[in-house]
Amino acid sequence: MSRLIEPGPTFGQLFQTFEHTAFRLETRDQYTSANETEALRQFVAGEPVDMGWFQNWLTMIRQATAEGKRFSRVRVVTVPLTDYSRFGVFCSGYTNDAGEDIRYLDRTQAGELPDYDYWLFDSRLLVRMRFADNETFLGGEIIEDSAEIVQHNYWRDVARHKALRREDFAP
Repeated sequence: MSRLIEPGPTFGQLFQTFEHTAFRLETRDQYTSANETEALRQFVAGEPVDMGWFQNWLTMIRQATAEGKRFSRVRVVTVPLTDYSRFGVFCSGYTNDAGEDIRYLDRTQAGELPDYDYWLFDSRLLVRMRFADNETFLGGEIIEDSAEIVQHNYWRDVARHKALRREDFAP
C-alpha cells in the first residue's frame, strides 16, 4: 500500500515533522530543478556562485540539528563526476557546514543498493522519490509495507558503511 505526495508544502512538511533522523539515498547523476539552474550555470562556467537559492534549506538543517535531529545522505555517483555531481560536491560543503552529513559512493561499489532515490525518516517512514524522464521531481511515494521499510533501513546502513565522507571523497 502506498500514496503519492506531490512536491510542495505537503512534501515539505516531512522535513518539519520527523523526530530524529532523515536519510536520503541519491542515485542519479543529474537532477533538474529550476531553483538551482543559475547556480549550476555559474559553477560550470567557473564564476562565483550565488547561493541565495539554497538558504532556506540550509536554515532548516541548522534549526533541525540545533534541536538534535540528524540529516544524512549518501550520493551514489559515476566517476568521473558529471558537472552536476561536481556541483553537488560543491554544495555539500555548505550543507555539511550546516549540519548535514553527506557522503559519496562510487557507483561501481553500489551494486546491492537500489537504483532509485528515497528518503527514510526516523527509520520508519519511507518515501520513494519519483522523477520525470527529464529528471524533474514529480513527488514522493509513501511506502507503508513494513518489510520494504526494513529493507531500506538495511540499504541505508550498507550505503553509509561503504560511502566516503565528503572530505575524504573530494579533498
